[in-house]
Amino acid sequence: MEYWYSDKHTKDVKFSMKVKRQIVSHESTYQRIDILETFEYGRVLILDGELMITEKDEFIYHEMISHVSMAVHLNVEDVLVIGAGDGGTIRELCKYDTIKRIDMVEVDKDLVDICKEHFQKTACRLDDKRVHIYHEEGLRFVRSHHEEYDLIIVDCADPFGPAEGLFTREFYGNCFKAMREDGILINQHESPFYSEHSQSVQMAHKHITAVFPMSTVYQCHIPSYPSGHWLFGFASKKYDPIKNLRENWWNSLGIQTRYYNTDLHKGCFCLPNYVKELLGTNG
Repeated sequence: MEYWYSDKHTKDVKFSMKVKRQIVSHESTYQRIDILETFEYGRVLILDGELMITEKDEFIYHEMISHVSMAVHLNVEDVLVIGAGDGGTIRELCKYDTIKRIDMVEVDKDLVDICKEHFQKTACRLDDKRVHIYHEEGLRFVRSHHEEYDLIIVDCADPFGPAEGLFTREFYGNCFKAMREDGILINQHESPFYSEHSQSVQMAHKHITAVFPMSTVYQCHIPSYPSGHWLFGFASKKYDPIKNLRENWWNSLGIQTRYYNTDLHKGCFCLPNYVKELLGTNG
């Protein structure tokens, strides 16, 4: 008998992959955590029934959420990452010797421990001496910090359940206060394609634009995510992601990536018309 896992993209659309075996099924205080071994995508992490990452294409998500800001801001030393329980974003940030501290706030300790054991490809740098892990709510954590971080990355799940508070204007305002005068905020922005997700994109962009003087959106293609078309938000107190791109400097670092490069950096901010219309930037 064949065993298939289906990720529900909308009430009418599912994305399915053939499964070899189940590796983990665990109920934490916050969510159900499953890890499956699939034929095409390798190991996949599923939270409350929804696909989070796969071994096959996680590098796209984690490189795009991490390196775009790092190629713009030359002096990132202190970083706050909210979410990121699988460790992939931390892995990418640890490629930079210039970063001195990474505070990672992930409320679910069980998720981190499970990923350390079963997703070693992404969790391989969680024990880096620069990484400090706090198991508490991101919204509460960021409220207590002021002008402390050069970069804040919000690497959280969909804007429902435990992560819902991380998509509010209050939260983005607290991020603004927690950043230094030239800080950058990066957040995963969902998919603009299906209406069930596009409303979240629209609302998040509206909230961020109300708080930050510079706010824009960039895109990438992640095959296992709803529609494959995925967005990230870039907001800053100072930097423009194109005008302030330090292309030669970033390339001189020799950072090894499989998806991100500085040519792609320039292109990923060129959005299709339907996304511009959604964001209200097509005027």
